[in-house]
Amino acid sequence: MNKLLLEIGVEELPSAYMQNIIKQLETSVSEKLNKARINFGAVHVYATPRRLVVYIENLASKQADAIINNRGPKKSIAFDDKGEPTKATLGFARGQGVEVQDLVLKDFQGVEYIFASKTEFGDKTVNILPTLCCDIIEGLVFPKSMRWGDYALRFARPIRWILALFNDELIKFDLENLVSSNVTYGHRFLSGKLEVMNIENYFTVLADNYVVLDQHKRKELIRKQIKLIAAELDAVPMDNEDLLEEVTYLVEYPTAFYGEFSATYLAVPKEVLTTSMIAHQRYFPLFDKKGELINKFIGVSNGTAENIEVVRAGNERVLKARLEDALFFWQEDTKVDLANMALKLGDVLYHEKLGTVLDKVKRIERLALYLGAKYNLSNKELVSRAASLCKADLVSNMVYEFPELQGIMGCYYALNNKEDEEVARAILEHYLPRFAGDALPMTNTGNLLSIAEKVDNIIAAFAIGLKPTGSNDPYALRRQAIGLVHILWENNINILLPDLLKFAYQGLTNIDTTNDLDTTVADVYDFILQRLRGVMLDNDVSYDVIDAILAVPINNINEAFNKAKILTDFKNAPSFEDFMVVFSRSNNLTKKWDKAVFDSNLLLDDTEILLYAAFNNIQDEVTNLFAISNYLGGLELIASLREKLDEFFDKVMVMVDDEDLKAARLGLLKGIANLCFLFADFNKII
Repeated sequence: MNKLLLEIGVEELPSAYMQNIIKQLETSVSEKLNKARINFGAVHVYATPRRLVVYIENLASKQADAIINNRGPKKSIAFDDKGEPTKATLGFARGQGVEVQDLVLKDFQGVEYIFASKTEFGDKTVNILPTLCCDIIEGLVFPKSMRWGDYALRFARPIRWILALFNDELIKFDLENLVSSNVTYGHRFLSGKLEVMNIENYFTVLADNYVVLDQHKRKELIRKQIKLIAAELDAVPMDNEDLLEEVTYLVEYPTAFYGEFSATYLAVPKEVLTTSMIAHQRYFPLFDKKGELINKFIGVSNGTAENIEVVRAGNERVLKARLEDALFFWQEDTKVDLANMALKLGDVLYHEKLGTVLDKVKRIERLALYLGAKYNLSNKELVSRAASLCKADLVSNMVYEFPELQGIMGCYYALNNKEDEEVARAILEHYLPRFAGDALPMTNTGNLLSIAEKVDNIIAAFAIGLKPTGSNDPYALRRQAIGLVHILWENNINILLPDLLKFAYQGLTNIDTTNDLDTTVADVYDFILQRLRGVMLDNDVSYDVIDAILAVPINNINEAFNKAKILTDFKNAPSFEDFMVVFSRSNNLTKKWDKAVFDSNLLLDDTEILLYAAFNNIQDEVTNLFAISNYLGGLELIASLREKLDEFFDKVMVMVDDEDLKAARLGLLKGIANLCFLFADFNKII
């Protein structure tokens, strides 16, 4: 069984790049081998800060043979009137290295051509690998790449060595100033240059020289060490999978350790302390069994446990400096009333076309008060106070140092100023949800501010021409629209979206808008509905139900989910078949007929008179049931028309010569179809 090993040795790679690099390698290696017609087995990709490794099992010894069909002249050119080959054919055969009698006629896009079929025999795999290895390395793409020396090759970080082995054999190739070899390097500080005899020896050599190559094993080793230390301290480590992933790609030989800091720093809000530990030092904060932060942390060293006390002391000194800054910022900020901070927002530019942050705060307050009053969702005084303070912490020392704490610090400062607890919570909650799966606002005031914030962000951006493109969404408008959908749906908030969007646009005073009200509202409405579609799909609503519901104008996000659930359940109800027959038979004949108004006195046959009476009997009731969201009751009533509709079609010819009679019959059927369309477009249902 042949095996290939390719190691790219580099200066330390950014941990944020690693997952994408691994996926690229897994995909590109398979694609390149398939293109080269080399059969292969499992492809393994390993990554540490200093190396990217591709290990392929069961590699074929040679390329697969290929039949190459080369197209020559058209038949009309290839042969003369007597059927003899022309000079063009003779030249083509000679150029292909085949006999004329071996040429064949084949159809290509409706025209006959002559073809020369040749067998291209596969080369030995070992001869192809040098070029393939270069292609793999040069094909990698990074968010930011660099050049070093005078070389044209670009990579995330400078490449320092390349190891390439096919079984025991060295794959020799040059890449810029680099020459492949059978040499690797162990841990940067605990080892050095290492000669590798074969592929099996490579894994042993690295393991013996303090490199845990497999990132999955490295990650689980770190997790296990953290849990063990936390248990010894009778503490609970923060469950932070993103941090664990990042640390995994910062070390080659992980050794976890714990450290301490002065308990006096616990006077600072825990979010500040955990952010200092995570964002700056990549430490895992520790909590007691009640969930309270304690003055201990766990770090991960890139090396052995030897001299770990020195490592601990050094990390404690670094963290102390960070926490001193945090304590200073906290003490300075709490000397200033949050309302006084808010006064400075007029000096902070939000966007050159949208004014200052204070201008934005006023728009948020206007929107939130409108929603609160119209839908009776919160107290006016609470909404106004929370809105006026919601951005105040942006000018605080703490948020200037830790921007990710915006809203969180505003909440703490508000509580410190003895503001109403709901006002303080709303300051934090108006940013929620910040990412997929994040918490939603819990207070009524928080919901109002969050809705107002997101609607203002989206409507203002669209109004000045900052509509997201397929690959560009710098203001995260998609995320905010998804958050808006979740807030309205999961909190069962019934808001007429078009009205809200119009009101929001009208608040963009003294702003040079690119798009007018109608265009902006229509674009934003469609943009939000597209996010609604995605949220529905994520919640297992079938695509045909979504298409049917959204094909009819939807003004209320929450109502869309309600209708989707009802339609999903109705599809499994006994009366669904009757309903679909009523809809299909009435709609199919009237797709090109647009008049539902007709003279019922023109109806002649007993069956159509009875059908009209039944339809007339339920029409207003169905409309009223739909108006109060009793959709299932309305659908059941429409389904009850099936028997009379079947009798109608059994006895009556709709498309008669009498134009008035035909119009009356089509009008009756159109009225039935239109009644169905009040709920959804059932043409979309599968």
